[in-house]
Amino acid sequence: MPPHAQSTRAAAPAAHEEHEDVLSSETLLKGRRETLIRHGDKVYRLRHTSNDKLILTK
Repeated sequence: MPPHAQSTRAAAPAAHEEHEDVLSSETLLKGRRETLIRHGDKVYRLRHTSNDKLILTK
């Protein structure tokens, strides 16, 4: 990864650290690769991909 990309990534979490309501993906997924999230009357699937990305789908 280029040096400028590392500094950008490192700076991004700092903005969220001041919010008490930030949850880690580990907390949401509880060691699984996917979990279901109910939002109102709809259910969404949060999936952790093999490329270390998160995908949220209806």
